[in-house]
Amino acid sequence: MLGVSGDRPMDDTALAQLFQESSRCIAALGTTSCGLIRKIAEEIILGFAAGCKVLLLGNGGSASQAQHFAAELVNRYRYDRCALPAIALTTDTSVLTSISNDAAFTEVFARQIAALGKPGDIAWGLSTSGTSPNLLRAFETARRMGLRTISFTGPPGNDLARLSDVALTVDAHHTGRIQEVHLCAGHAVCELVETHYRTQKPISI
Repeated sequence: MLGVSGDRPMDDTALAQLFQESSRCIAALGTTSCGLIRKIAEEIILGFAAGCKVLLLGNGGSASQAQHFAAELVNRYRYDRCALPAIALTTDTSVLTSISNDAAFTEVFARQIAALGKPGDIAWGLSTSGTSPNLLRAFETARRMGLRTISFTGPPGNDLARLSDVALTVDAHHTGRIQEVHLCAGHAVCELVETHYRTQKPISI
């Protein structure tokens, strides 16, 4: 039997509880966050309409999700429609290592925003803790430059949420559960944005 640590096996009951916990966290989106997710989609739609772009950032698993959501916007999520301008700031190893080596890892996203961002662009940051120094520095830079800031974070009251124009917080303390909610919410945002471009009908908040 597979175990999760040492000699303590994870039996079917424990495994089922894991899935139930994940389901509860995701289901909470439907009762607490539908309006917020629509607002995030509306921010992105308005930004695109103004000729602006989305810059996505995160660390570790959140970096993967930043790249995932950028791909959904640039290419497609479910339907054929126009390409949409989104860039994940987590992909260029030469830029990432140059900034980290010559300045500091805390500057790795802020420097890219300074180079690529313009007023009206959207910085979309993902952090399960909401305290990652490089994201906080990036959002400070983004706000100073006139970018809009959207965050997906963990429990409410964190520093990244406070630096955000719109923040989706997840009241959970397990990194995996928070990331699962971020994935579901991000897909919902992408579908709302895509539906707008597929139908050209405004989304009411």
